[in-house]
Amino acid sequence: MNWQAVKSIYVFEMARFFRTLMQSFLSPVISTSLYFVVFGAAIGSRIDQVDGVSYGAFIVPGLIMLSVMTQAISNASFGIYFPKFIGTVYELLSAPVNFLEIVIGYVGAAATKAMFIGVVILATSALFVDLEIQHPVAMLAFMVLTCLSFSLLGFIIGIWAKNFEQLQLVPLLVVTPLVFLGGSFYSISMLPPIWQTITLFNPVVYLISGFRWAFFGLADVPIGLSLLAIAGFTALCLGVIWWIFKTGWRIRS
Repeated sequence: MNWQAVKSIYVFEMARFFRTLMQSFLSPVISTSLYFVVFGAAIGSRIDQVDGVSYGAFIVPGLIMLSVMTQAISNASFGIYFPKFIGTVYELLSAPVNFLEIVIGYVGAAATKAMFIGVVILATSALFVDLEIQHPVAMLAFMVLTCLSFSLLGFIIGIWAKNFEQLQLVPLLVVTPLVFLGGSFYSISMLPPIWQTITLFNPVVYLISGFRWAFFGLADVPIGLSLLAIAGFTALCLGVIWWIFKTGWRIRS
């Protein structure tokens, strides 16, 4: 393993993040505050508690998952797309660096950025509601796995995209709706039975449910299924990336 190559890619990607650190910090703080003003004041005044948890605290895991998923995809997709766009990806492919080292560098940087956003949102949420994390190790593990898996997805999108518009297509039209419909701001037990069944086909439900369990010990689906879902999703993304580098699809052409 060429760790020097991994470090070079990682440091280069993180340098771009630190150049806009204030923007990266302020954006989640402002958006999280707005969510609490809108959902906490407007909806929270009508829904006092959900399964014994105050509504303001109940939406925190969903807020974190929404931002972490979208940020992981956005950072990873742009990170690999831009070198492809300007042509420097060919220099990377011709260097003595294998595909695993390239993936670790880009995906590791994107996951780190998403983790930073997640921590900022968690800290901001603590200013609005009282939070008690029942399973902090599990919470951290779920956040890390989510950052990694969706950074892998973003890496795939960055290779697939032919223009900047396509970079935003999947996050805006697929991931964000799935998160909103995946129980991020409500429990699926509040839905009619038929919609509860339909919602279980949404893979994001299992991620949010497991993450919420780490906070409050409450879950819409068994925790084992949540772990299985994120492990399967990560394995699928790794398999797709391996195939991309093996065939050179959208990279060498």
